[in-house]
This record gives sequence, structure tokens and C-alpha cells, in this order.
Amino acid sequence: MLRTFRIGGIHPPENKLSAGKPVEVLPIPSQVVIPLGQHIGAPAVAAVKKGDEVKVGTIIAQAGGFVSANIHSSVSGKVLKIDSVFDSSGYTRPAIFIDVQGDEWEEGIDRSPALVKECKLSAKEIVDKISAAGIVGLGGATFPSHVKLSPPPGTKAEILIINAVECEPYLTSDHALMLEKGEEIMVGVSILMKAIQVQKAVIGVENNKKDAIAHLSKLAAAYPGIEVMPLKVQYPQGGEKQLIDAVIRKQVKSGALPISTGAVVQNVGTVFAVYEAVQKNKPLIERIVTITGKKLSRPSNFLVRIGTPIAALLEAAGGLPENTGKIIGGGPMMGRALLSPDVPVTKGSSGVLILDKEESVRKPMRDCIRCAKCVGVCPMGLNPAFLMRDTLYKSWDTAEKGNVVDCIECGSCSFTCPANRPLLDYIRQAKKTVMGIQRTRKQ
Repeated sequence: MLRTFRIGGIHPPENKLSAGKPVEVLPIPSQVVIPLGQHIGAPAVAAVKKGDEVKVGTIIAQAGGFVSANIHSSVSGKVLKIDSVFDSSGYTRPAIFIDVQGDEWEEGIDRSPALVKECKLSAKEIVDKISAAGIVGLGGATFPSHVKLSPPPGTKAEILIINAVECEPYLTSDHALMLEKGEEIMVGVSILMKAIQVQKAVIGVENNKKDAIAHLSKLAAAYPGIEVMPLKVQYPQGGEKQLIDAVIRKQVKSGALPISTGAVVQNVGTVFAVYEAVQKNKPLIERIVTITGKKLSRPSNFLVRIGTPIAALLEAAGGLPENTGKIIGGGPMMGRALLSPDVPVTKGSSGVLILDKEESVRKPMRDCIRCAKCVGVCPMGLNPAFLMRDTLYKSWDTAEKGNVVDCIECGSCSFTCPANRPLLDYIRQAKKTVMGIQRTRKQ
């Protein structure tokens, strides 16, 4: 019997159209636009100015605090300007525009494919190197990795859990990475185990990726303490709290941090980035991005430099289909519609989904019929129907008591609602408002 989390969950159509497609290297664009806020926490502070020349790997923005991340140039060339750009959330953010000239890399970055297994660094040196390289969670949350690897006083890590679930429909970037970089992933897991000083690591993979499970399991036999755990296909198993429940049968209490269970969770893409940072001195300047959609002529997995416009991926995948209704940054459940194909790829860009006009139009909302389906599928045990009601009436105290801040914004409630009510839209509004009230209360 395959494990999964114990509260809620759904199984939307998987639509893994790009599964089995090898990773292709996308050509470097003529210009990149690199936002300063590509992570949770304080935006990075620009360390370059107009006219400066940079190489691949040059630090161009420094972390703006402990919960922040360095940003490096993904190309070589000249800084054109520091200006604003629309990001994937639809807001304008400061960004560094770089005109590309050649492909010259900083000295010390090992670009060879040779596997480097041995790591002689101490735990602190590993964390410092990860911090310097600007590594963040590549599953979409973009939490600075060095923060996760530095548990608060009074807490201790007991197990490392690697999130290789990739439960979001359509997306296959992690799947492709596991098939092509399995050995590097194993070394990366070992490095992270050393960083948090644990003896056990579990790589959780949903059972629809049998080839990746077989490949990693074979490799793991040579790495003490690393186990590959096949999991039931159940959305949103890639949620940090849901994965912890599935793997070690512990639930994170409301308001508590995941480390309270003794677990540290890292995405499998982050693990590979850690390997490259620690063993190859390579900062986070590129990532694998899935571009997909039912009407797209060539769904693909591309290795993309950070700052590349989404339009370049579309062109490489056969062009934007005529009947396109929306371009989604991410997957259909948690992704957001992009204002323009000129939005740049960032550290958190796991995929781009093209929906046609029929798929992208919402059905008319009807009155709630009190069926409680949204309650049954909520992986956090919330009452989405009531939270939407609280938002409509601006009952922020009631929403707070209903634990709206615990919502992981997975979209299971909206997906399952027979009345087509946009539950998540309202819950997001309530969550943002209540979090603001809580911050004010603490001041």
C-alpha cells in the first residue's frame, strides 16, 4: 500500500505531455531581465550599475537580509539599466537588464560534466556556500535554502526529506532532472545530510514516475542512509506539510514550522543546485522549465538561463497556438496567468502552461449547495466555503479563527466545487488581509 498524506487531496488529470522528453538547452537570448525579488523575504540589493560589464556567475545583487538571496548574472555582457518589469504575479518589480555579449564565465566555476563525489567542507561551510550561491527552493516557494538549513534554537533536524513528487498536473521538469542527473542528486542529498547533520534521507516520488523511481533506487544503494520512497499519486502531495505526513506520519501543527516534526524538506531541483554550488562553484543561474499545453506543437523541458523571456520558450516549443486564452506561469492548480510572454524566467519558474480559450474561461458561479466537497478535499482541514463567506463579509476575526493562514493555496477546493465558486481567490484575499493584521498586532 503506497503512502500518502491523511487529510483531503484530489487526483486531477495528470496531462504530463512532456514526460519522457529529454532536457534541451535553450539558446541564450540577446537580452535578459533579472528581477531583484526572486525569493521569499527581502528583495536583493543591486550591486551593479548601468554600463557595468558582467560575466556568467558575477554577483549582481546581494541579499537584503538573512531571509533573502544573492542573485548572479546568468549571462555575460553589459548592464543596460536597472528598471521595473512585470513579474509573474502581475506587479512591477525592480530588475537588472543585461545586453548579452558572448558567453564568458567567472573563473573557478567548474563546467565539466565530471561527477565530484567527495565533499570535505564542514556543515557551516556548506551552508555558507549555498547562501553565497543564491540557492532557493526550486519547487515554486523560493524560500532561501540557507535559512531552511539553519534550524531555529531549540529545534533539531532528524531527517531530510527530498520533494521529488511533482504532483502539479502537466509539469515534468523535476522528472526530467531525475532521469538525467540522478548521480548528482545523490551527491547533493549527501551534502545536505551533512549540512543538517542527519543520518537519514528519504526521496519521495509519486508512483507515476516509475522510471525515475527505478533509476534513483538503483543509485541510492551506493549511498548510505538514502531511501527512495514511492508515493501514491495524490495532489497536493508536493506540499511541504503533506509530504512530511506521507513520509514520516507526523503532522505540522497549526502555526508551527515544519522543523517541529524533525524534518527538513528540500525540492529535488534545489538538491541539484546545491550539488552544483558546493561541488562545482556554480551559482544558481539556470534551471529546467517545462513548457506545455494541449495545443502546443512541441511540449518540452528546457534548461533556461534566469532572466530569459517566456517568449523565447514559446518560440522554441513551436510558437504560441492561435486559440490561446491564457499563458500560465506554473501548473493549472497553483499557477497564475501571466500578463505578457515577455515576463522573464526566474528561480521559481518550474513551468509554463498554455491554455486555449475554452479551457481558460471560468464557468458561471452558482450558489453554494452546502455539499461540503471543498471541506473533504482540503489538505489542511479547513472549511473553504466558510472562509469565502468570511471574506465576502470582511469577517477577518472569523477567518483568522478558521485558520485561513494555514491555507497552502493548492486550489483543490475550487477544482472540486460543483457550483464553480472561486473559493481560492477569496481565501487568498482573506489570508493576505489576516496576515497583515497579525503583523500589525506584533508591532
